[in-house]
Amino acid sequence: MLEIRPAALSEFALLPSIEAEADAAFETLDPPLSTSDFPPPALPADYAAAFHIMVAGRPPAGFVRLEIVDGQAHLEQLAVSPEYARQGIGRALVSAAKAWALEAGFHSMTLCTFADVPFNAPFYASCGFSELPHSEWTPGLVRMRGLEAALDSAGRRVVMKIKLTTQE
Repeated sequence: MLEIRPAALSEFALLPSIEAEADAAFETLDPPLSTSDFPPPALPADYAAAFHIMVAGRPPAGFVRLEIVDGQAHLEQLAVSPEYARQGIGRALVSAAKAWALEAGFHSMTLCTFADVPFNAPFYASCGFSELPHSEWTPGLVRMRGLEAALDSAGRRVVMKIKLTTQE
């Protein structure tokens, strides 16, 4: 397994291409999910401004980007280069992100994702996340979903949450 660690500043320039490669996996679904409405990959400066980024490997084969939404950890982005897909790297990154967030004092983690894409909501459910009913969305999560509204045309989106515990 690749080493998972905080990203080095010099690695932020490598992350946009990993994000773009990972997004291309949506085009390989049957039926394909068009990425034409996806936002472009973040810029190195966006990654530098993130709350926390962890990478897998040297050079990075994947990364997880964490932000803070309403005082809790939010998994903003998980991306693994397709050449490293299906090797447990995404799961290891999520596990490391949860452990880091718990150690940093967060009690839960949220994310927004596609409900019906196998490597999205079903994957996160297998990592312990569950769908959060709309009635439980915090103002920040409502804002997050509003910012990504263009993605709704590509498929049903959900908000998911996990309570962080030491029994991970």
